[in-house]
Amino acid sequence: METLKKEKTASTKQVTKKISGAEAIIHCLLAEGVDLIYGYPGGAIMPLYDELYKFQDKLTHILTRHEQGATHAAQGYARVTGKVGVAVATSGPGATNLITGIADAQIDSTPMVCITGQVARHLLGSDAFQETDIIGISTPVTKWNCQVTKASEIPEVLAKAFYIARSGRPGPVLVDITKNAQIDEFDFSYEHCTGVRSYKPYPKPNIKAIEEAANLINAAKKPFIVFGQGVILGQAEEQLKALVEKAGIPAAWTILGLSAMDTEHPLNVGMVGMHGNYGPNLLTNECDVLIAIGMRFDDRVTGNLDTYAKQAKIIHFDIDPAEINKNVKADVAVLGDSKVTLDLLLPMIKNNTHESWHNEFKKKHVIEFEQIIKNDVYPTKDKLTMAEVIEEINIASGHKAIIVSDVGQHQMIACRYAKFKQTKSNVTSGGLGTMGFALPAAIGAKMGAMDREVVAIIGDGGYQMTIQELGTIFQNKTPVKIVVLNNDHLGMVRQWQELFFESRYASTVMVNPDFVKIAEGYHIESKRISERKDLKATIKEMLASKDAYFLEVKVEKEDNVFPMIPSGASVSDIRLK
Repeated sequence: METLKKEKTASTKQVTKKISGAEAIIHCLLAEGVDLIYGYPGGAIMPLYDELYKFQDKLTHILTRHEQGATHAAQGYARVTGKVGVAVATSGPGATNLITGIADAQIDSTPMVCITGQVARHLLGSDAFQETDIIGISTPVTKWNCQVTKASEIPEVLAKAFYIARSGRPGPVLVDITKNAQIDEFDFSYEHCTGVRSYKPYPKPNIKAIEEAANLINAAKKPFIVFGQGVILGQAEEQLKALVEKAGIPAAWTILGLSAMDTEHPLNVGMVGMHGNYGPNLLTNECDVLIAIGMRFDDRVTGNLDTYAKQAKIIHFDIDPAEINKNVKADVAVLGDSKVTLDLLLPMIKNNTHESWHNEFKKKHVIEFEQIIKNDVYPTKDKLTMAEVIEEINIASGHKAIIVSDVGQHQMIACRYAKFKQTKSNVTSGGLGTMGFALPAAIGAKMGAMDREVVAIIGDGGYQMTIQELGTIFQNKTPVKIVVLNNDHLGMVRQWQELFFESRYASTVMVNPDFVKIAEGYHIESKRISERKDLKATIKEMLASKDAYFLEVKVEKEDNVFPMIPSGASVSDIRLK
C-alpha cells in the first residue's frame, strides 16, 4: 500500500458541510463527472450503497449479477466513451471477484477506478469475516492502489485515483475503503488532482528523435506502419490517417488498434498477428522501415522475436517508456502522446506513394482471398461459417455497429472480418484474453453509446462464463444484441488440438443447454438459426429490434481460423492451411 502524500492539486476547492465518508465518495464521483457505475453490494460496502440510494437521481448504479461482470461492463463503457469506468464491490470475495477484470484493464490500458469495501480499521489483520488483503492481491494488476482507513483521506485519494487512471497510458486503480471510514464524518472539501510527484504521464517529445524518424520515413523504399490502441487512446486517428495518406505508407492494425482507421481505406492493409492477414504478416520481414504507433510488440504480433523485422529500422512511437526496447529494440524511440508526436512529425514528412510496395500487399491479398477469405465469407459448403455471419452484420449495420467480441475463434474471425467506419467500434479482450468478457462489456458499451448499435459476438464457451448477466440486461432493459456462434466446442483450443496434438480433443467438446430457452427466461427476444437461407433476414430483424435480442447461430464445428502463425514461429512462417 502506498503511503498517502499531499500532491499538487487544483486551486479551486469545493466545500460542503460535515458529511460521512460514504457520502463523500458520492460527491467525489460526481465531481469527477461520473454518472454511471457498476457494482454489487455487501456488508463492508453497505454504507456507500445507502448513500447511492439517496443520490440515485444524480448517479446511476447498475446491479450486475457478478462482480466480474461489473468490471467488464465498466471496461466496455470506458472503451467506447473514453471516460473512466467505475466498479464497486464489497470486501473479501466481492473484491477478489474484481481481479480478472482489473487485470484485463491493466494489460489493455483501460481507465477504471474500482472501489471496494473493507472491514473496519480495528479488524484489519485479524482474519475477520470477509477480510482479504485486496491491496496485496491487486498490486501486480493495478496502475495504483491505496487503502483508506480514515474518512478524511477519501477526497484526496479518490482525486488521485481518477487522475492516475485516466492520465498518460490509462489503467485501473483500486481504492479499498474500510467500513469505519465510510461511516465516520468529517469536513468535506474536494480538489481535483492535476499532478503526482514522480509520476510523469506525458513525456515531453524529443524533437531530435522526431526528426530522425522523419528522415528514416522519407528515405524508406518499403515503409510499413503497425498501429495499436495508443492511437485511439491518444485521439490521434486523424493524424494517423494524414501520415498514411501523405507518405503513402501501407498500415496494419493490432486487434486493439482496429477501428482507429477506416477498415476500407485503400492504405489499410489488414491485421497483423497470429491470425492476422497474410500480406501484413509476411511483409513485416520485407519492409525496410517499421513504424510502430501506440502498440507494444506483443508476442501474438511478433511471433519469434529472433526473426522479427531484423532487416528493418524500427521507429517506435509510444507514451510509456517501459514499452521502449522491452521486446523489440528501437532504432528511434519517440516518447509522448501519439496525437502530439504525430502532429510534430507530419510537417517533416515528404509526399510519396510507394505504389510498387503497396502492390506487394495487394498481391498477397489476392492469394489470401482465393485460399481463405472467399471460402470463409462466401462458402459453398452447407454449414454456416462464422465469417459470413460477421459479413451480414457488416452489411445490415452499414459498417456502423460497435462489435464487442469475446475470446476464441469467433474473436479472431470478428477482428479479421468486421468492417468499421468509426473509431472506438471494436471492443475486445486483447492482452489477457478473458473468456466471458463480451456479454458484460457489451452492456457497458451500449450504456456508453446508446445512439449506436452494439452487437456482442460470443462463442458458446465464453458465453456460459458470464451468462448470468442476461439478468442485468433484463432488469435495465438494455437493448444490446447478442450473437452466439455455437460450434459445440471450445473452438480455439480444439483447433490447436487438431493441428498440434494429433486431434486429441481433450475437454473441448461442449454439451450445451438450450440457449434460446435461457434467454427467453430473461424475457429477451430470441431465435436460433442453422441454415444459410435464414441468415440475412434474421440479422436484419435483430438489428431492427428496439429491444435486446439473442441470436444463436449454429456454425460449422470443425472450421479453423487461418492464416495462422504457429506459437513461437516467425511471422514469415504464416500458414494458409
